[in-house]
Amino acid sequence: MRIRILVLALGLPAALSAQAQRVPASLQPMLAQLRADNDWTLNQQKTLCEIPAPPFRETERAEEYRKRFEALGLQRVRVDAVGNVLAERPGTGRGPTIVLAGHLDTVFPEGTDVKVRESNGRLTAPGIGDNCRGIAVVLAVARAWQQANPRHDARIIFVGNVGEEGPGNLRGVRHLFETELKGAVDYFIAVDGAGTNVVSRAVGSNRYRVTFKGPGGHSYGAFGIPNPIHALGRAIALISDIQVPASPRTTFNVGVVSGGTSVNSIAFEGAMDVDMRSESAETLRGLDAQVRRAIQAALDAENARWSGQRAERARLTVEIDTIGIRPTGAQSDTARIVQVAVQAGRALGFGPTAGASSTDANLPISLGIPAITIDGGGRAQGAHSLTEWYEDGPAGWLGPQWAALIVATLAGMR
Repeated sequence: MRIRILVLALGLPAALSAQAQRVPASLQPMLAQLRADNDWTLNQQKTLCEIPAPPFRETERAEEYRKRFEALGLQRVRVDAVGNVLAERPGTGRGPTIVLAGHLDTVFPEGTDVKVRESNGRLTAPGIGDNCRGIAVVLAVARAWQQANPRHDARIIFVGNVGEEGPGNLRGVRHLFETELKGAVDYFIAVDGAGTNVVSRAVGSNRYRVTFKGPGGHSYGAFGIPNPIHALGRAIALISDIQVPASPRTTFNVGVVSGGTSVNSIAFEGAMDVDMRSESAETLRGLDAQVRRAIQAALDAENARWSGQRAERARLTVEIDTIGIRPTGAQSDTARIVQVAVQAGRALGFGPTAGASSTDANLPISLGIPAITIDGGGRAQGAHSLTEWYEDGPAGWLGPQWAALIVATLAGMR
């Protein structure tokens, strides 16, 4: 009977009651409050989602996030030089510094309709899961800590950061670890999206815009000179033939191609955006070198294809511009922060699976700082699409409970 009462207090399914006894008694009131406040958390998710936050234009959402931190009574609420929003519970100062963060930005351009539509418990809107769920969970955890107001030694910093999505190139967490919180963070936890799994390993990525350039000309009158679009095609074909290992998982993709002015013009430039990813820094470097060799070979082949003085004067060049580098780094699944996350999930009645992905945690992991990214509970599909949706399900509050329990455990609370 005691276990069943605990299950109801935490909002756990009865079938998972045996796990619930692992939650320390001192933390049960905070977790119970998160369950009771579930509607509040969902309201944060919906109302924040309806504030646009395109890449590099997160200011409006960030300002509202700052106001919500202030309304909770947190200390040192501020917006840093790149737009991250920070707030703190300082503790006694004798414990570790723990950061709980969610990224504010979305992938959607200005003008996207971000109105949340609700039907039969399903919330539909661009960004509703990725990452309005994450930033709502961070707020919910901060509120629960403020309401419970426990004594703790750890310094807990709550963050809504900018620049997680592709174009942002992790600029928010880069600023945190290189400037704002440099040398101060002991544990970093990002909350990103929905579900109940944990990212413990960083998938690094190299992203380039490759542009072949030449003088161009009329397709008939200037025929016989190197063509940037043809060189681009050669490069894509060579890249597509690259062989990569299955383990560590390594991938490549040409995601965007552009160039040309008309069907009867030899283009003056042709460009492609290339993405490469791997869990292994060494493997990623090797793939990068192969892609660069393919690009050079394509350039050489297109220039060699045409002869004569006019072709010589119209030789192509190529530029490779970096549009995003996400570092990778080794972190064992036996690391304390990973084990704490897994055990906290089990204590709440579910079994998190640890895996690899590309998230805000990449940066601290690459620096040797213990870091993970966790899901925010509930269920979602269609991330990065206009039809993205989120469902809270029978126990969506498990996401905020999980984040709160991880922070409390790392803070040394029992």
